[in-house]
Amino acid sequence: MVRQEISLFLKNVPGELGRLAAMLAEAGINIDALTIQDASSYVQELFKGRGKSLKRIASAASYNSMRKDSAEFALIRLLVGDTDRAVDLLSKNDFIFDVQPVIVLELDNRPGELANISSKFGKEGININYVYGSVSSPDEKCLFVFCPEDIEKASIIFK
Repeated sequence: MVRQEISLFLKNVPGELGRLAAMLAEAGINIDALTIQDASSYVQELFKGRGKSLKRIASAASYNSMRKDSAEFALIRLLVGDTDRAVDLLSKNDFIFDVQPVIVLELDNRPGELANISSKFGKEGININYVYGSVSSPDEKCLFVFCPEDIEKASIIFK
């Protein structure tokens, strides 16, 4: 199923995630999935992914400055129960964010399920940019979020 994922940057300091989570909770917006990474690794991967084309437009000084500045932030990706309300709330509170479609699947919690799904992406020639997931118990389904390069093709395959 296709859902909208919110990506945003938070200052990488104690209490910021709590502030974001409390703000969403006070508005009655549930967080269905969440992943956090140091934004500097995201920025470094962005530069690697863009390769030589980015090197032509960004000097080494700019690159080093971005790496240093990005270490002060965390990249948060989340799925929420009500994306439209969350976007309004984030906008009103001056957060910098983006929304993009992702593929969200509930998988059986058994060995090989992730292998089967990720192999299906590969067989269809769809690269996965990133994935995150979780499970609450051995008896429940796992929730996995996939960000494929070709969301349209993936959405047809994983209806």
